Amino acid sequence: MAGDADPLHPTRMDPEQRFATDELEQALQGDIPSPSLCRDFLDRANRQLTEQFHAGADIEDLVRGRSWLVDQVLTRCWEKLLGDIDAALVAVGGYGRNELLPASDVDIMLLLAEAEDPATGARLETFLMLLWDIGLEVGHSVRTLEECREQAEADITVATNLMEARLLSGSATLFHDMQQRVGPDQVWPSQDFFSAKLAEQQKRYERFDDAVYNLEPNVKEGPGGLRDAQMIGWVMKRHFGFASLEDLVEEGSLTAGEYRTLIDGQRFLWKVRFGLHTLTGRREERLLFEHQRTLAGQFGYRDREHKLAVEWFMRDYYRTIQELSRLNEMLLQLFREVILHAEDPAEPVAINRRFQSRKGFLEVTGDHVFRRYPFALLELFLLMQQNPQLIGVRAATIRLVRDHRYLIDEDFRNDLRSRSLFMEIFRQPRGLTHELRRMNRYGVLAAYYPAFELIVGQMQHDLFHAYTVDEHTLFVVRNLRRFSVREFAHEFPLCSRISDTIPKPELLYLAGFFHDIAKGRGGNHAELGAQEAQAFLERHNLSSYDQRLVAWLVENHLLMSHVAQRRDISDPDVINDFAHQVADRTRLDYLFLLTVADVRATNPTLWNNWKGSLFRELYNVTRRALRRGLENPLHRDELISDIKNAAFAELERKGVDAGQLQALWNDFPEDYFLRHNVDEVIWHAQVILEPGNGDGVRVDLCEHSERGGSALFIYTPVTDRLFSRSTALLDQLGLTITDARIITSRRDYALDTYLLLNADGEPITDPYQAEELVTMMREELLSGGDTAASVSRPTPRRTRYFKVATRVHFYPDDTSRRTLVELYTTDYPGLLSNVGRIFYRCGVKLQNAKIATFGSQAEDVFYVTSNEGEPLSEEQQGALREALIEALDRNV
Repeated sequence: MAGDADPLHPTRMDPEQRFATDELEQALQGDIPSPSLCRDFLDRANRQLTEQFHAGADIEDLVRGRSWLVDQVLTRCWEKLLGDIDAALVAVGGYGRNELLPASDVDIMLLLAEAEDPATGARLETFLMLLWDIGLEVGHSVRTLEECREQAEADITVATNLMEARLLSGSATLFHDMQQRVGPDQVWPSQDFFSAKLAEQQKRYERFDDAVYNLEPNVKEGPGGLRDAQMIGWVMKRHFGFASLEDLVEEGSLTAGEYRTLIDGQRFLWKVRFGLHTLTGRREERLLFEHQRTLAGQFGYRDREHKLAVEWFMRDYYRTIQELSRLNEMLLQLFREVILHAEDPAEPVAINRRFQSRKGFLEVTGDHVFRRYPFALLELFLLMQQNPQLIGVRAATIRLVRDHRYLIDEDFRNDLRSRSLFMEIFRQPRGLTHELRRMNRYGVLAAYYPAFELIVGQMQHDLFHAYTVDEHTLFVVRNLRRFSVREFAHEFPLCSRISDTIPKPELLYLAGFFHDIAKGRGGNHAELGAQEAQAFLERHNLSSYDQRLVAWLVENHLLMSHVAQRRDISDPDVINDFAHQVADRTRLDYLFLLTVADVRATNPTLWNNWKGSLFRELYNVTRRALRRGLENPLHRDELISDIKNAAFAELERKGVDAGQLQALWNDFPEDYFLRHNVDEVIWHAQVILEPGNGDGVRVDLCEHSERGGSALFIYTPVTDRLFSRSTALLDQLGLTITDARIITSRRDYALDTYLLLNADGEPITDPYQAEELVTMMREELLSGGDTAASVSRPTPRRTRYFKVATRVHFYPDDTSRRTLVELYTTDYPGLLSNVGRIFYRCGVKLQNAKIATFGSQAEDVFYVTSNEGEPLSEEQQGALREALIEALDRNV
């Protein structure tokens, strides 16, 4: 057997001392090895590795130890069955690097001196069958020397695998010939190899949306994962010919600190990956939610300081991959300069006495710059903004920045030049997002503002928040910037128009930067963040007005979202109250932009046209209220009269009989006209008054409601459990209800309107789906049943791991004529139907509903009365709370 362990990772314990091979020797007795005995040997050894893993054994010993175990089996089987042929058994890929995790594929190449004849082919097949019978997950190739060269030349992946080849047994001469034929002087010269691997990495990043942070990250392939560390090793071997990263340290391309970061990061990810394979019993590379919790416990994390154990574990995970990603970026930039541009260094172009550019990359004029001019650590990012021709920062300068972060101390933060530079970065017309991200990658942002370090890598263990707090914060700033960029004006036209009018955009960006800065500390993060923001901006010499505006935005950054999604914004009292809280048009403009940017940056899959329409509607009606004057609020009677008059005029123009219309409207309660706009009132009247078949049931769908979804209108005699039956059908059809307006006429007819989205979060535009919906709802209403159909859709996998204890809160609504019920519970198929059944059993009438799902948590608001039309008494509230908690917690 040939091939030593990678000198970068010397095994701390000799595997021969760890594993007894007597059983293996027994299994190899006779002409043909015993598959069952070999399998028993590996099974026992793997169990031993797992026990040692849980006992805290060194992860490197375990990874190398598993490779050693497989080496023993393969080499002995090869020598037993194929030791007499002119061939070589070669480990490739991760196995070639001596990196085998519990469920890793065992990748081997059978290297032949010449094309196989039938007899050799049969013997090779016997060998491979034996390995499969033993239970090894073997990935194999059979190649001659020429085939190695041809396939390596055609495929960068093959070339990479062969570059990591390790001889296990057989002809050393053949193996060395293969290495020569696929070397950089034969195929994939260093420049071509580097360019191809760079493109390969970018494609890999694109599969993960270029996001280091992912709710369920891929430990192996994701940005900052093991592939990023391997990428450095591949380029190093191809260009420098080094056997290990230690050689890069000795050569000077890698510092001892960077080497330690790389090794520590790789070992941490090995530990996570080893745990995943052990936990699942398969080659699972995704750190799924259910595995995150289990591994956090296995690794000794505990709940503390306002964070769950899993959040502490994932913070360490995210910080590890962030460091690996930073190192990957810096070293690849170094390799780019050394490999692609070494022959053409180009003359530097002076920018100022501290900085110059070379081939489009910014660099310091000398290694002394940061020591002599510490403020240049911030100036670098400002220059990147002010010089759009620059495409990046040279690796040597990145390294100098990282090495001189210690200079960013209290004296640095109190220096007027540093403060001015930091604020100037926020005032620049371009490049803010890119440079804040660069500052974060280089560690300068957290060094200058230590509070930012507390949110780096901080996740919230739920399905609602898709990013860590630091990544979310930078996404918010990015979204705010996009409002001011003309090429993105089509995305949110209203936001873009407002953005063009705000007097100081930098205040908006600062509010975005600070809005979640106090997350994870306990207490009200909005209030704490407002205090932090005001203190920071005072130190940076902003005016008192600007300080107060930013602090107000931070403290109230959830206000508009709460009102739009949880209050009845058709109610003038709600709008008047919100307008008083906002107070003026400037605050409204800033808050609207911050709200849209924040919601979109929380989880991109949760934004839809309905939410956009809610925020637009709240903004527009509040702006009108402010223009009218807070001392002149719009009253209910006045609004009802305006809506009726406008709808009447249009319906009369369309030929609707005025007497019929007046009779119809006399049957409607006044609340109906408050809760529907003019277009909806017109639509409903046309549907109801249209000659029908006399069954008294009307169902119609407006595919594109101005509320951002498809509106389903139901006019039918009120029956028991009508809400339960209707919502069960909609749920079974896979439709999402975002808003429900439940109104009963004086003659006991239901005037129910549901705002719906399809499975993609879009309106229902498919005519067949629309027709099916209307037909099935009519059939359901005409069936006369008093029980809702069961909803048989399965609960999504992710939701099963985020069960929410049901909470119920009661409040009087703004008019004190109804009771507002806030329900927090786990979302699952059939939830609304179950809630409707409970309301019916408890003698509660539903009048309005605001339906919102945040990840796995339903946060629904219901406006209800007793059957007598009165607000719920304390006794009724208690009975309803008990019934909801008992029924809903039992269902998940």
